Amino acid sequence: VQLVESGGGLVQPGGSLRLSCAASGFTSDYYAIYWFRQAPGKEREGVSCVSGTAYGTYYSDSAKGRFTISRDSASNTVYLQMDDLKPEDTAVYYCAIDGKRTCTLYSGNLYIEFGTWGQGTQVTVSS
Repeated sequence: VQLVESGGGLVQPGGSLRLSCAASGFTSDYYAIYWFRQAPGKEREGVSCVSGTAYGTYYSDSAKGRFTISRDSASNTVYLQMDDLKPEDTAVYYCAIDGKRTCTLYSGNLYIEFGTWGQGTQVTVSS
């Protein structure tokens, strides 16, 4: 089981990026796929999740209305389209699975107790 993120980079405020999470060793369609991020000095934050059942989606309040998560079954890849980026979106973005079909929330936030994580991709929003 392996997850590989790509698509990060430097972008100006108001710009867009599309992150990719390429899965291998399993069929990603069956499982919930999460995107988390971690900024320097801050705790890891759940950003979005797409479930493996009926492709239900979840977004954090900070991502709602600006980010869109989607799947491409043919390539076994999950995407995170990020629009109207802000400096506070600067972080390392990780995709992850916990082996469950539905997205897990704890106290209203995305939560993974035991999971498989990618190596992360850096997103920097700056003028």
